Amino acid sequence: MFRLYKKLRPIDWVLLVVLMGLTVLQVYCTITLTDFTQDIIQSITYLGYQKNPENLPEEFAAVYAFIESIGGWQNCTAEVLAGAGITGEGADALLAIAGATTGDIWYHGGMMLAVAAGSMACQVLVGLIASFIGANFAATLRSSIYKKVDGFSIAEQHSFSTPSLITRTTNDVQQVQMANILMLRMAVAAPITAIWAICKIQATSFQFTLVTAVAVVVLVLFLSMLMVFVMPKFRIMQKLVDGLNGVSREHLTGLRVVRAYNAEEYQEKKFGVANDKITKTQLFTGRMMALMSPVMMLIMNGVSLGIYWLGAALVNKEVVDLSTIMQFMMLASQIIMSFMMVMMMFVLLPRAQVAATRINAVLDTKPSITDPESEAPRTETGTVEFRNVTFAYPDSDLPVLKNISFKAEKGQTVAFIGSTGSGKSTLINLVPRFFDVTEGQVLIDGADVREIKQSTLRSIIGYVPQKGVLFTGTVKENIAFGKPELSDEEIIAAAKVAEADEFVREMEQGYNSEISQGGKNVSGGQKQRLSIARAVAVKPEIFIFDDSFSALDYKTDKKVRENLKAASDGATKLIVAQRIGTIMDADCIVVLDSGEAVGTGTHKELLQTCPVYREIALSQLSEEELGL
Repeated sequence: MFRLYKKLRPIDWVLLVVLMGLTVLQVYCTITLTDFTQDIIQSITYLGYQKNPENLPEEFAAVYAFIESIGGWQNCTAEVLAGAGITGEGADALLAIAGATTGDIWYHGGMMLAVAAGSMACQVLVGLIASFIGANFAATLRSSIYKKVDGFSIAEQHSFSTPSLITRTTNDVQQVQMANILMLRMAVAAPITAIWAICKIQATSFQFTLVTAVAVVVLVLFLSMLMVFVMPKFRIMQKLVDGLNGVSREHLTGLRVVRAYNAEEYQEKKFGVANDKITKTQLFTGRMMALMSPVMMLIMNGVSLGIYWLGAALVNKEVVDLSTIMQFMMLASQIIMSFMMVMMMFVLLPRAQVAATRINAVLDTKPSITDPESEAPRTETGTVEFRNVTFAYPDSDLPVLKNISFKAEKGQTVAFIGSTGSGKSTLINLVPRFFDVTEGQVLIDGADVREIKQSTLRSIIGYVPQKGVLFTGTVKENIAFGKPELSDEEIIAAAKVAEADEFVREMEQGYNSEISQGGKNVSGGQKQRLSIARAVAVKPEIFIFDDSFSALDYKTDKKVRENLKAASDGATKLIVAQRIGTIMDADCIVVLDSGEAVGTGTHKELLQTCPVYREIALSQLSEEELGL
């Protein structure tokens, strides 16, 4: 977890120094409070002796008559005592009694209030600073994780899984934040308090020190045993949270399918299993941690009982007085509480350490797709070329694409067709560099995509995914997603090209209508048209349509393609499609089968030369419609 501290800002390090200073001051006030407690008890005791000299200890019994003989305590001076042969500690004690006043009680009481207020003020400031540092540290971590994940290729995203990345960004960061706040408040205060109090105790009474030492040993043994049982459970807690998030997300995203198949009970059982696992783990850790409070009370009360029992005996033997016992009680409490805080940190740190390890795993992951130090010059405009491209997914032994070669010139339309699983979407995803090729080259404008910065590459591409994706916001914001500075006229023009203007104007607030998360308040065809409008709005050199017309009816499909041809004259278009009608007019069609290009040419050429294409075409259209 300490590796994460490099994310602290300079101001946080300054505040840490201030926090340590305030913590030392707070401990000083707390320890000093015990001294003033002892002083005020002594003052009260001395005033009691002044009023009732007969209550003096037995060793001063003979002094009672002497005090009466000299006319009272006001005449008790060092010279008078020396003349009576009273010297040493006895004389000092009598002089202290004689000099006690009610003002001493007010003074010591006022100092007690002052140091108590100082301790409270320091604790408040320490708490505020710790919370400030912890909250900003968590914000920095969340931003770092988000930025890192934002730079991941699809391969890295798949290696972690979406539920796990969500958990790491939220729950794991929260665990680290809470642990760090506790550490900032306890890590300095607890050791200083314990050492300071132990030094004062040793100077007070060996017997009392022994009682406290026994209590501390019992406390440490108990908390050590607790850690042995609880730590393994903390280590698996976060993985169980991942599992619960995964089941919940799967159920919510697939809710329509679940209801369509009456699978609610099945999904409830899956959720119940994940929920039971994490519940049992949390119950176990909760029950074990719940033992701390009663055991702590038992130890604290045991120490109090031991000190009072031993103190009574020592008072009877006139070894110590009541003020010393009270001071020791406060010091012993501080020592035990300090050790408890230290052990609490060790109990809570394992879960935070697990969370920190998971966060570091994300932050330490090196994206497989990175920008070059310098960009290669682009010698062409609007061209896309594949040169002997072979691609295999990171966890796959067999390639998905094998030795693919073709070139799309500026303004041309190149289409890709093939059976399900033939590699069409994978091929198209190599162009914006969502993946890097295993062998061969993908060239844009004459330059290898690996030698072009990702931001530059994607700025010249208008990408429309297979599944229309919309974001929370207005229709206008979704169309202008890739270019927020677009004017209303440009947004409307893009919507008209995608045949979206009509249904948008029918919405309650037109282009200012809100789109819900995931575009759930619009149909599949409307989502696709808005996605097409978003790509048109950025006026790219190259369009990529990954089966982006599948949710459109034939009439709308044809109209959108006609609009695109007119509005994007000069732009290169790469189209993945299942419909022959969508790609019949393409300048070049690449037919894929099991990852290999089994045919390349125009529609008419492929009908004559490519059996796979001919079979697909005849499965959709009649021979008459195909002109055979």
